[in-house]
Amino acid sequence: LGPGNEEAAREALGCHPGNLQVGGGINPDNAVVWLDAGADKVIVTSYLFSDGALDMEKVRRISEAVGRDRLVIDLSCVWADDAYHVATNRWQTICEYTLDAESIGCLADYCAEFLVHAVGVEGKQGGIDARLVSLLADWSPIPVTYAGGIRNLDDIDEIRRAGKEQVDFTVGSALDIFGGPLSYTDVCLCARE
Repeated sequence: LGPGNEEAAREALGCHPGNLQVGGGINPDNAVVWLDAGADKVIVTSYLFSDGALDMEKVRRISEAVGRDRLVIDLSCVWADDAYHVATNRWQTICEYTLDAESIGCLADYCAEFLVHAVGVEGKQGGIDARLVSLLADWSPIPVTYAGGIRNLDDIDEIRRAGKEQVDFTVGSALDIFGGPLSYTDVCLCARE
């Protein structure tokens, strides 16, 4: 979501109720509105952090507002100082919060799944962050979806290998429907395999 996108989001949810997730500016005050509009789940990141630190009270508040099974926590991250740090506010704020088995395990009690963009490769179609994919497979006790750098079907195969068949993926700008080189139809067929 963002300025000027709400009408399109509502239209998409109306066409595919219960099949889409909504993110961007989600908080306890508007999350239920989007679920009532047809979203399957809401995705939240920046709301959960204050001054670069995770605020567990906010985590509990939004999880209680929507229910654990309807919440996706976005832990998009960037590699810095020998660790993956969560990036918030359109990836402009690098938080002190780092990803590891303990930090991910703590949050898993409050959500149904994680979404993790590899900020360093996101949107560049230059290849995935296989190290991050592998770590996510080891660390996450709940479903996790990786995004970032996918440019072809070989990258999707690499996510399956590095992610030990436990990490899902999402493709954005590389898809032909957005002007990229990767066939949407081929990705759909690949995802079903």
